[in-house]
Amino acid sequence: MTQTKTPSQPPVARRRPHSFTRHGITVTDDYAWLKDEKWQEVLRDPGVIDPDIRKYLDEENVYTESLLGHTAALQKTLVREMRGRIKEDDSSVPSPDGQFAYFRRFREGGQHELFGRMPREGGDGHIVLDGDALAKDHKYFKFGGSRHSPDHKLQAWSADTKGSEYFSIRVRDWATGKDFDDLVEETDGGIVWSKDAKSFFYVKLDDNHRPMQVWRHRLGTKQANDTLVYEEQDSGWFTHLHESTSGRFCVIAGGDHETSEQRLIDLESPDTPPRLVAAREEGVQYSLADRGDQLFILTNADDAIDFKIVTAPLGSPERKNWRDLIPYRPGIYIIDLDLYAGHLVRLERANALPAIVIRDLASNEEHAIAFDEAAYSLDTMGSYEFETTNLRFAYSSMTTPSEVYDYDMAKRTRTLRKRQEIPSGHNASDYVTTRIMAKAQDGAEVPVSILYRRGLKLDGSAPLLLYGYGSYGMAMPASFNANRLSLVDRGFVYAIAHIRGGADKGWGWYLDGKREKKTNSFDDFAASARALIDARYTSAKRIVGHGGSAGGMLMGAVANRAGELFAGIVAEVPFVDVLNTMLDDTLPLTPPEWPEWGNPIESEKDFRTILSYSPYDNVAAKAYPAILAMGGLTDPRVTYWEPAKWIARLRATMRGGGPVLLRTNMGAGHGGASGRFDRLDEVAIVYAFALWAAGMAEAGV
Repeated sequence: MTQTKTPSQPPVARRRPHSFTRHGITVTDDYAWLKDEKWQEVLRDPGVIDPDIRKYLDEENVYTESLLGHTAALQKTLVREMRGRIKEDDSSVPSPDGQFAYFRRFREGGQHELFGRMPREGGDGHIVLDGDALAKDHKYFKFGGSRHSPDHKLQAWSADTKGSEYFSIRVRDWATGKDFDDLVEETDGGIVWSKDAKSFFYVKLDDNHRPMQVWRHRLGTKQANDTLVYEEQDSGWFTHLHESTSGRFCVIAGGDHETSEQRLIDLESPDTPPRLVAAREEGVQYSLADRGDQLFILTNADDAIDFKIVTAPLGSPERKNWRDLIPYRPGIYIIDLDLYAGHLVRLERANALPAIVIRDLASNEEHAIAFDEAAYSLDTMGSYEFETTNLRFAYSSMTTPSEVYDYDMAKRTRTLRKRQEIPSGHNASDYVTTRIMAKAQDGAEVPVSILYRRGLKLDGSAPLLLYGYGSYGMAMPASFNANRLSLVDRGFVYAIAHIRGGADKGWGWYLDGKREKKTNSFDDFAASARALIDARYTSAKRIVGHGGSAGGMLMGAVANRAGELFAGIVAEVPFVDVLNTMLDDTLPLTPPEWPEWGNPIESEKDFRTILSYSPYDNVAAKAYPAILAMGGLTDPRVTYWEPAKWIARLRATMRGGGPVLLRTNMGAGHGGASGRFDRLDEVAIVYAFALWAAGMAEAGV
């Protein structure tokens, strides 16, 4: 039970010491009780949470509301501004497939997507899935996968109605608009159809919320009668599926953060067992695309740290038959490949800047698509069609709204298909995007992308929001985000630190920020803050750090290690209880995460490494910046108790500074609110907190 406090006073979580010893090291956790013993049930039904825990979380929400309540008018203003930049009846560029072109769009005032199609040559659209209608009876609603059948008669779709990422699959008839009786539950949301459209493949989550089994569902039957196609035996591996580039195969892709393995199911013969491509080898990752009797494989085999592309015959695709097509080139990271009947497309990144490279498979000639802004984002968008010379890609920068192009790979001509519309108006020339390099303490140069309003005085007086992530090899693109303008237009500088642990400068950049090198990520972020101070973009105590999930862990570590640089810290769904989570092998993500963080159960070295930086375990009796932690009750990735325990320990241990606040969304999970406008309410809280921490909350209205 927690002590009851008035809203103006912070809740005090009672200490209930729980000690354990491993590798001869004893650790005491005063707030372990905040983890509900029935956490698996809570994911399915939040109403069963322990009353003491719910009371504490509710009290924290009330306290946070009491401290940020004076920003209510500001939050409403921010929401109004951000919503004004959204084209409410927006629509994707239709993607052709056979006689139809498929699209997604929103209606004016709608929270959720609509899925539809139109005749390929133009004509009226037909909506098959209305997200707003489907969501009306649920507090939370999020689409998972949605895929039309090969004969264009059916639409398989999935949705999560609790935020716990358990997706249920249904099948809708395009002609009637009605769902079949088929219901497939507790899946990861992905769907791959057989060619005859009489069955589909899906991945079922186990009792610990892990995707371990591939099943085949035959239309018109109960889920209990489904056929198990493949089951992964290693609890540290996750399994997902997708359709191959040619549409010929269902690809079963398994792996952890270091090793992968793939299998193929011929969709013309869906009853045949999956066929292994290349057996797993520790540390070897690969993904594939198919073209006739040949496979094109993206891999890091043979110490190709930044990856290379090899080919292999479909009939004998094992490792010994791999032949280099695009050799490994140090410093040029091949992010992804896409394959069409006559062209190979690869997305590359060098020194945090992307490029698209196209190879004519008949002549082997190559050419690239690139842009000349100081920092930008570039991505391919895929296609339903294989026999095409059209490549669709998207471009944006921190000042330039998203642009979608169709590119004829044979003629090398580009057609703009859509430019993101900002209804309230946006002039890119009113803003400046640039980049600096921050020197880390070991000499590494960390790219920092920067956005600010033209005319801003760069005299060190500006507040600055510094965003970072730095894990799993995920790069943070310097892309356009209209929401940020609400800070920038109020005099903020917005910056992204492309720190180690991400793959912004190649896969080696990632490897240099994981496991025993994890602290490089934290040092890079602090170095980025100092470089921005030195360059007069801001000053110490004028910076607000922001990160989510593993980026929330970054925020916790930086608060412990370099808190003096920051006026505030925002940690969304923060992975801050790293040691305890990595010691609990029943949690959904723990075994697959061991290659990323280390296995403290088996390794004393890993135990000591994680213990040395885990934000929760390193809270100290010193002053901290103001901190806002945001969690989700049904989050299966970063469980609600991580931010709850962290804030409780901070409040009990810190000596000055703050305040530290906890806001738990009691009806959502890792991604926060599901509706596109509801999500703006959460962004507004983050931005209002940032303005408040910088002393600008009142002026910001």
